Amino acid sequence: MVPSALMEIDLQRKHRVKHCPQGTNLPRHRCICQHFNCSEKTSVILMMLCSITSPTSLGFIYERTLCLNFLNYFKLLKDLKGLAKILNICADKGKDHPEYVSILLPFLKEKTSDELNYARDVIEFLSHMGTQLLTDQLYCFAYLQPTFDLHEPATSPGYRLQLLEQSDLAQTLLLSMGALENQPAVKLQLLQTLQILSSYSEMNCALILNARGAETICLHMNEPDPSGQFLFRSSEILWNLLEKGSKEEVTAQLSSIDCVVSLKEAFFYQLLKGFGHSDLQLRNDLLVITTLIAENPNSLLIESLFAKQLMSFITFPELRNHNPLVRNLKLSYNNEDLKMKKLLLNLLVLMSRDFAALQLYKEEQVMLALLTLVKPPAALPQRRSGARHWSSIQQEALQLQALATLSTIAPLMLDDYISCQGNACLLLLLDWCVGQDAFFGQGHSFHGTGGRGSKKAHMRHCIRVLRSVTSVGEEIINQDLCDQGTINQLLGILIQMEKGPDEDDVVTLEIKSDIQLILSALCETDMHRKELFGSEGVEMAIHFLRKGSDRFYSGLGHNKLILSTVDCVWACIVGCYTTEDYFLAKEGAFLLLNLLTSSPRCVHSIVLATLLELCDNPNTLSHILSWRDDAGQTAPRVLLQLWREEEENLGVGRNQHGGIADPQRPLISHHQQEHSQLSFPANTPSPAVLEISENLRSKIYSIFCKLGFQDLPGLSTKDYVTLSIVRRYLDFKVCEVWEEIRRELSLDGVRPVSPDGEALSSICKIAEDTARRVTAEQFSILEQQKKEDIIEEKLMYTEIKSHWKQRELTAKSWESYVSKTSNYEIMKVLYFTSRDITIYNRFFYNK
Repeated sequence: MVPSALMEIDLQRKHRVKHCPQGTNLPRHRCICQHFNCSEKTSVILMMLCSITSPTSLGFIYERTLCLNFLNYFKLLKDLKGLAKILNICADKGKDHPEYVSILLPFLKEKTSDELNYARDVIEFLSHMGTQLLTDQLYCFAYLQPTFDLHEPATSPGYRLQLLEQSDLAQTLLLSMGALENQPAVKLQLLQTLQILSSYSEMNCALILNARGAETICLHMNEPDPSGQFLFRSSEILWNLLEKGSKEEVTAQLSSIDCVVSLKEAFFYQLLKGFGHSDLQLRNDLLVITTLIAENPNSLLIESLFAKQLMSFITFPELRNHNPLVRNLKLSYNNEDLKMKKLLLNLLVLMSRDFAALQLYKEEQVMLALLTLVKPPAALPQRRSGARHWSSIQQEALQLQALATLSTIAPLMLDDYISCQGNACLLLLLDWCVGQDAFFGQGHSFHGTGGRGSKKAHMRHCIRVLRSVTSVGEEIINQDLCDQGTINQLLGILIQMEKGPDEDDVVTLEIKSDIQLILSALCETDMHRKELFGSEGVEMAIHFLRKGSDRFYSGLGHNKLILSTVDCVWACIVGCYTTEDYFLAKEGAFLLLNLLTSSPRCVHSIVLATLLELCDNPNTLSHILSWRDDAGQTAPRVLLQLWREEEENLGVGRNQHGGIADPQRPLISHHQQEHSQLSFPANTPSPAVLEISENLRSKIYSIFCKLGFQDLPGLSTKDYVTLSIVRRYLDFKVCEVWEEIRRELSLDGVRPVSPDGEALSSICKIAEDTARRVTAEQFSILEQQKKEDIIEEKLMYTEIKSHWKQRELTAKSWESYVSKTSNYEIMKVLYFTSRDITIYNRFFYNK
């Protein structure tokens, strides 16, 4: 049947070639194909392709055209299997006749079920297409639009994307790049295809990365390119991999020395040769990819000399540079150049984790360039007329970016910071921030948040830099700040901000808390600086303590402000009797206790630590003992309540009255019991020692040691039971540590000598005996309370009985009165009785 059909087609072709005009053969082919089913059409085309083996075949040119037009009808999913066979023959002919390569593949379906039934055929077909390209048998994929109407519905884009993901087409296309070095046009189409595949599918990105696609793309992006699009397409593919693939995997592949060098060449080419807007954008995109590579600790930016060459551009134009690359650089000072400058400053922060990068910063005077950028507008050098420069908005953005960079760089480069007089520069900027000159911040940049129309953003970042520098604890820097009057200056800023009309926002609260942290760092270890803090500083601390913790969870930063205020009290006030007495006179101890009762649990530790340090002043004890909260509770009772809550959180075993439940483990928490069968190294604190610093019990015990354990006001029986445990806390803790030592020796298979073993046994026995004595004491307290309760109960019953007796007498008196007015017989007796008494009285008086 097939040979006869082929002969019939050949006869019809010979007849119609003469009579049909050129270009009208496509409808005729459609009519012919309609007479065959899928298998028949495939056989026809295969036989026709076989007949074109020799160029001398009859009608070679027309057969080739007919074949290619027949391929236009292999659009259905069920035809793909046969079409793959046809493509193999087309691929063989493709080198000599490129016309065989242009094939239309719309992936149409006749039935809805075709998508499911022929899914495996489509996947294999796509894989086959990629394999043909990989073996250099197929030159390209040219998707031609049909010149006729499609009667069959096309498959959905989601279906095609899903099948593309399941095939290995993306990975195969990537591997074929090495075979296309001398074919730039084909390579460009390949890059475009990879860009499309990577932009819509995370799975395709994963397949590309599995084949080390990021590294391959990066290594080939600087190859000769007549179209000028290789670099752009390559960067877009890298961006797609970063966004939809594994960022860590991409940066790891790009961190090799070859990739970094390739990126360096591409960046500097765009930097020095690119002038169009798209060139500048591409330059910045490459710089962003470089910053992502810098986040990888294994990147080779320094070893490839990329970082060293970038330093010259980072310090330009703030510092003069004789580098030839910089001489050829011409900035337009537009927004793209501004973005590049900000990206370079951000790169400084990312690279600062490497000590070698810090050494590079010193050689290239990066600190001087940053401090030059942060100078206030009045301190900047006069600009030459006609010369290009940053606009005021751009200068503001760079100034804020430089301050943000300094907050990370300055603590790591203190020598350069000191030599460049960083303190003086920052204090000069701080003076400008609090000045009254007209300046309206634009607040457009990320670092300008909250500073629109004011200098608040500049002050925020300036204070942040000072905080990061002072937190290092370098005495030379801190002393220099104090010598320049920083303490009084910061206190004045705080008071001025509190008197201002502005409401507390995130930026304002951050500035206030950072200033308090700076004051704490300056005054913590120096008595003279605490004296400089003085009464003005105490007033400031009292003012913030009075605000309380009502807005602790506001989300604006009030929690940080409360913690920094308490820290400021501990570092700037405690330890100097002058400021301590003034603080107590202003009811500072009362405010700390109020904060202790009203604040969340996370604040209790620092408040108790501050109170404990303050208790070294003998005047503090009377303030603590005389304090009462809103419910009338005393300070000792509040502390004991905190003790019980802490033990409940720790899971310490206690009975229903709060007493010791297990004399062998009077203080051990649930966490310690879980680790009781573990042995720890000698340089690691054991759980018994570590828990001292992790909870409040040691601080509460220390405060009671200052207050005493006798004659404490406002305690209940439950409080006395808890107090008996608190009193023995140190004894229990010492014995607990010895018990832990004995247990670890046993776990390690170490048997102590007889005297040591007897000593350990004696210590553990003493601890248990002490716990039993405390248990007996608690039982005695509870028994005494029961007796007192019984006595009170008896008194209550006596009072109730007397009350009921009085009620009975009152009732009888009332009944007697009523009977006198309502019972006739009684009224008659009363009448005669009263008459007799009257007669008797008259007779007696007359006589």
